[in-house]
Amino acid sequence: MKNSIIVILTNIFNKINGLFLLKLFKSKVNVNKINGLNEYPEKISNSIFSLSSNFPNNTQLSIAIIQNEEVNYYGIITINDTIKPIKNQDKVFEIGSLTKVFTSSVLATLVLEKKINLKDNINKYFSFKFNNDIKLNFQELANHTSGLPRLPRNLNLIDNKNPYKNYGSKALEEYLLKIVKLRDKKYLYSNLGAGLLGHTLGISQKKNFNELLQEKIFNKFKMDNSCTSLKDIENKLVKGLDKKGNEVPNWEFDVLFGGGGILSTTEDLVKFVKANFDSKNKELELTRFPTFEVNDKMKIGLGWHIFKSINNNNLFWHNGGTGGYSSQLLMDIEGKNAIIILSNVSEQKNKVEKLCLELKKIIGF
Repeated sequence: MKNSIIVILTNIFNKINGLFLLKLFKSKVNVNKINGLNEYPEKISNSIFSLSSNFPNNTQLSIAIIQNEEVNYYGIITINDTIKPIKNQDKVFEIGSLTKVFTSSVLATLVLEKKINLKDNINKYFSFKFNNDIKLNFQELANHTSGLPRLPRNLNLIDNKNPYKNYGSKALEEYLLKIVKLRDKKYLYSNLGAGLLGHTLGISQKKNFNELLQEKIFNKFKMDNSCTSLKDIENKLVKGLDKKGNEVPNWEFDVLFGGGGILSTTEDLVKFVKANFDSKNKELELTRFPTFEVNDKMKIGLGWHIFKSINNNNLFWHNGGTGGYSSQLLMDIEGKNAIIILSNVSEQKNKVEKLCLELKKIIGF
């Protein structure tokens, strides 16, 4: 197609995630930025600057680098075409699909509390039979092997600025009762599956899933600035932007919250990573146990994608993206290393992934 190119989407480990058609327009973003990050180590400063120099004004990145369990924060903000340092580790961003590892952590906690089993079918928590008598279990929802599609067919995407807001329990029940069809039960990344997992966990405990997140994760790991609702953190929220630097609406989730609804900070995500470093946290250890081999380079646990590092350590990775935000979390448990990046520009997701990879090379894990 004229004035278009086919873009191949890959993740941080160069696995293809998909394709899309990109129409070419002249960019209005000024790439003649000034690097004002002199107070940061040179390699880190240069990597951050080179991969964020075409981000629009008012972009923020909040970065945490953990090396041998020691934490350093690197915040940046672009103002008047200058990229400057800023302390923003306590500022709140949407983390998108990073939510899935927290949903799986709630699952693992309930398993260790012997309230549910990983291989239990979720069907018993619903008062109706699923279409074609389909059976689904907790583990396959957490590791994306249920055969469910990425999104439910009855999700109305006309409001693409806030696509999940009006998809509630009645719509999900209608989908499960009348519409759902499964593909092969192999790895197939599914926002629907993770959302259904969170919703079912809530039903199983006779609570709203957001209450479970607060009780089992945020309270336990003292993630005081992490939340499930904008009203709780409006004074700390970094506004999401489009590629031109215009503010965009925040995404709101209903029944599919478990697939992408959490708001958090790098400071709180550091607490979560350090909890993963602690061998006493058996529920988090369970989330990292491989449950399915996708190919010879990637396995998947409960939410986490698992790869091998240059030192042959297991690396645990997930990313996220909403209408105005991008996120990355990469952990090396054995070496106690990690990289966390939160960004308020969604459409630069690939560059945020590249930055994560560059920082990984600098640290050397």
